[in-house]
Amino acid sequence: MKPTIFVDLDLPKAVLNYLAEHCSVDAWTEEDTVPREELHTRLAPAEGYLTGGRRIDESLLEAAPNLKVVSSVSVGYNHFDIDAMKRHDVTGTHTPEVLDETVADLVFALMLGSARRVAELDQYVRDGRWKRGDDGVLFGLDVHHATVGIIGMGRIGEAVARRAAHGFGMKVNYHNRSRKPEAEAKYGASYMELDELLAASDFVVMLTPLTNETKSLIGRREFRLMKSSAIFINASRGATVDEPALIEALQDGTIHAAGLDVFQQEPLPADHPLLTLPNVLLLPHIGSATEKTRDAMAMLAARNLVAVLQGEEPPHRVPEFKV
Repeated sequence: MKPTIFVDLDLPKAVLNYLAEHCSVDAWTEEDTVPREELHTRLAPAEGYLTGGRRIDESLLEAAPNLKVVSSVSVGYNHFDIDAMKRHDVTGTHTPEVLDETVADLVFALMLGSARRVAELDQYVRDGRWKRGDDGVLFGLDVHHATVGIIGMGRIGEAVARRAAHGFGMKVNYHNRSRKPEAEAKYGASYMELDELLAASDFVVMLTPLTNETKSLIGRREFRLMKSSAIFINASRGATVDEPALIEALQDGTIHAAGLDVFQQEPLPADHPLLTLPNVLLLPHIGSATEKTRDAMAMLAARNLVAVLQGEEPPHRVPEFKV
């Protein structure tokens, strides 16, 4: 008999067909997120769970006694309670690599959009405020030959470094848990301690995973170390930054601007203070949001899930579950 799996998000037809070849698929087809009680009911017989990012915790695992694997269509896996999953002998998989270049593209969109005030000046034109002689009002900052400081030199960080060094002639600084000699050789990147990087960089790009060590890594002290002309970019996770401290830094001119794809609360509430600031570019967590990339992520998640259920090593097991 085929193992039963539950899927809580829409998948491309090719991915569903692949899953159906190997599994008995129970898919959530409603537009709204599956309610918690209903999720527990649907997971009760399931050996596999393919999710777009649902929190995997003790109560969910207790409701799913047959579960062997949770496959997340994401690179980040901070929604996994690793200890609880290990207690229940449930492994976790994720989808790195296939989105690296797409996210790096978006990081540069945030850098360029923030530096050249793209959204702000688009609105300026639409509002009919553009007139001759107001050039100074329209000035932005150069990206080419500026200095970028990358916090988290993983695969996405290296993709950003390649664009920065080879495409824009930028000087690349980076801070990481370990040195990356190959990246240093390829991109002329300089390893720096965090404080040194913050003080030296025109653009500070946050690309770290969310861990206990990186939670609120950038706060009031760190913003004060940055140049007043610096632009802060976050494409990692919202909780890596002390958001009230960021708002304060943008309001009082401690830093020049920010470009954000992630937030502590998503979606942003309608009364959030960030929405009132002209010097911040806000995107709705779309780092990997192209059809080609999302399809590739979904297929990789499906292959991860099927591999575990067949007793094979999946393409991308979450590191904490590796044996």
